Amino acid sequence: MTQQTPLQTLIGLAQDDVDAAAQRLGRVQRERGEVEAQLQSLLQYRDEYHARFTNSAQNGMPAGNMRNFQAFIDTLDAAIEQQRRLLAAATARVEAAKPEWQRSKQKLGSYEVLQARSDATEAKRTARREQRDSDEHAARALRMRTHGL
Repeated sequence: MTQQTPLQTLIGLAQDDVDAAAQRLGRVQRERGEVEAQLQSLLQYRDEYHARFTNSAQNGMPAGNMRNFQAFIDTLDAAIEQQRRLLAAATARVEAAKPEWQRSKQKLGSYEVLQARSDATEAKRTARREQRDSDEHAARALRMRTHGL
């Protein structure tokens, strides 16, 4: 089993951080989507209820029904306003999670660049060593031929 270098350990830890940040970002984005869908449902319901009421009111309506309608619309408006506040908070959580994910991704990228440089340096070193060994082998073979061995 090959031993991990400190840089490889850092890359592994950074990848874990990226994964965790991506999961958090995904979770808050899903939550925001759910809150937004609930808001859209409330808005649609309010519009439909208002349209039904308007159609009914054109034929005449008792004052009690009018008060009930207005009270219900007020309740819906309050729910819509609360849902808008929840959406604003959810949006803020998404916006806070994005830079965290970007920072962790950038950190991982930096470590990966360092690893690539290290790998390239090691590859050059290995290539030079192999070339030197090959040159020495060729020189030995030439010496053996010239000395008649």
